[in-house]
Amino acid sequence: MLETVQTLTTGNATAKKAAAILVAKRIGFILPTAKQRQNLLIAFVKKNMVVYGRAFDIVKLLGDVDLDNLASVEKNLDKIRIFEIKSTSKKIPSDFSKYFFSISAAEILVAQSLKGYFKFIFVNIHTEDFIELDLIGIFARARGIYPSWSIMF
Repeated sequence: MLETVQTLTTGNATAKKAAAILVAKRIGFILPTAKQRQNLLIAFVKKNMVVYGRAFDIVKLLGDVDLDNLASVEKNLDKIRIFEIKSTSKKIPSDFSKYFFSISAAEILVAQSLKGYFKFIFVNIHTEDFIELDLIGIFARARGIYPSWSIMF
């Protein structure tokens, strides 16, 4: 049990570091505030696209968008991409080959619902290498898929 808690804590710290790396690169990534997250959820729902609030970590803006203003978010949805961060502190090749990661059911559902608006971003916190992939891109690169269930009491 202790090992699981430590792994989760470490993973969370790694994801936070990965997010900081992406923001620092100044290529459009931002960490959304609670209000900005809510505006994103509302804008997508109004377009009949389901987003689970915890199923994404970071946002990339492809143009000028005021995420604090719901009308701006709705008007500029095509300039917004939301990402789930998958990060590692292990030494791996820059192309992420042999990288093993998990995707939650909520993440898959959001990826299917949002299609091109949603991507996964893989970040190596040692080298700061990263790749962006949509769900189709992940399945195209997959060398194996191992379904599992996570149960919480």
